[in-house]
Amino acid sequence: MPREFTQKDIEIFNKLAPEAGGRLTSREAGHQFPFILRPVSHKFAESPEDFRKRLERLNPEELDYLVGLALEGKEDVQSLVEEDLEELVAVIDEKLSPEKAKQLKDFVGIF
Repeated sequence: MPREFTQKDIEIFNKLAPEAGGRLTSREAGHQFPFILRPVSHKFAESPEDFRKRLERLNPEELDYLVGLALEGKEDVQSLVEEDLEELVAVIDEKLSPEKAKQLKDFVGIF
C-alpha cells in the first residue's frame, strides 16, 4: 500500500516536478505515485543533469527530510537510475554534509 503523501511531500514533489501541475498520479497506471524521487527520475527528468538541477531547487531541510525518508525505507532511492542516484548523493554531499551522503551510500550499498 503506498504511503500517504503529507503536505510537505506534495510541496517537495511540486518543486521537483512543477510540470506535473500538482498531479500526484501516474497517467499510465492511474494511481498515486508511491514515492517522490522515483517518478521525478523516471518520468520528468530528461537527464542526470536535469535531475540534479531539480534536486538543487530543494533547501537543506527538504533534502534532509528526503534522506530521512530514504533511510527509513519510505522513499525509494534504490530504483533510481545509477547516474541519478550519483547526482542525489553529490547534492546531499554539497548541501547537507559528506556524512549524510555517506549514510545514504552505505544504506543503498553503492560506490
